[in-house]
Amino acid sequence: MRFRDRRQAGRKLAERLREPPQAERLRNPVVLALPRGGAPVADEIAQALHAPLDVLVARKIGAPFNPELGVGALAGDDPPLYDERALATLDLTPAQLAPRALEERTELRRREQLYRRGRPPADVRDRTVIVVDDGLATGVTARAALRHRRPARVILAVPVCSPEAAAAVGPEIDELVCLDRPDPFQAVGLWYEDFARVRDDEVTDVLRASLAPR
Repeated sequence: MRFRDRRQAGRKLAERLREPPQAERLRNPVVLALPRGGAPVADEIAQALHAPLDVLVARKIGAPFNPELGVGALAGDDPPLYDERALATLDLTPAQLAPRALEERTELRRREQLYRRGRPPADVRDRTVIVVDDGLATGVTARAALRHRRPARVILAVPVCSPEAAAAVGPEIDELVCLDRPDPFQAVGLWYEDFARVRDDEVTDVLRASLAPR
C-alpha cells in the first residue's frame, strides 16, 4: 500500500481508529504527534476524533554512515535509548555515538521550545493516548518517546511499519494500529508518493490551528 501524502495517510488511519470495536476503546483520547513527520498525520486523526493535539518530541540518533538509519533515540531528559541489536550488527557502541547524541539533545530542546512556546505538555493521566508518526522503520524513536508515559492506554498509530519495528514496540504499548507492514520494508519514504520534508513552521501551524475552535 502506498499513500498519496501524510494527510491522506492520516485520514485512512482515522477511519481505522473509528471502526468498531476500536472506537469503543478510545476513552477520552488525546493525540500526540512525533514531529516533524507525524504532525500532519496526527492532525487529521485529531480532527476526525475531535481530540486535543499535542507533540511528543523525540530525536533519532542515526548511524554515522547513514543518519537516516536510527540506532538510538532521545526524549525529554532521559538518557539515550539504543537498539542493542542494531549496535551489535553495525559494530557500534554508545560511546562512539555520544557526540551525535549530544547534537540531537540540543536539537530536541530547541524544538520543544519552538513548538510549545511556553505551553505545558498535554495532561495524559487516565486518558487514551494515540501516539502518531508517519511510519516506523526500527521503532526506537517511538520507544524512547513512550518510555515514561503513564496514561490509561497507549495506542501507537502509523500508516506503515516494518515487521521488526512492530515487534520492538509491542511491549511498550497497549495496541499498534498500522495499515500496512510490508516486508521487505527498506524505508518509510518508499511508501509515500509525496514524502517532502515537514518544516518547523508547518508543525507550529498545525499546533496553532488545533487550539482554535474547529
